[in-house]
Amino acid sequence: MKRLLGSLMTLCAILFTTSASIASERADSAWALIGDGALLVDVRTPQEFNVRHLDAAVNYPLNTINSSFAHIDKDQLIVLYCRSGNRSGQAEAHLQAAGFTNLHNGGGLNEMLAAKP
Repeated sequence: MKRLLGSLMTLCAILFTTSASIASERADSAWALIGDGALLVDVRTPQEFNVRHLDAAVNYPLNTINSSFAHIDKDQLIVLYCRSGNRSGQAEAHLQAAGFTNLHNGGGLNEMLAAKP
């Protein structure tokens, strides 16, 4: 039983470390792209955006994707973020289906803030 518990704890530690490193890699990549001139888009609600957001971010809520991105060149370099990375992932998939080619899911706000250079 002790051996099983020890193995489970080791597995949990590995999973936590792996997911944390993946998360920071996407945020690190996002900051590099922002440094290269990417458009930074927060896809959370206006209420969430008004509480806190990244400097230079524009707020295009997920439910306004079709109209908000209508004026943006489909080759524009874009970094998306939200609260956890879920909505920005949905936005990324939707925009890819609409023909956008240079998209990156930066993940969640706190993740982006933690990785800020």
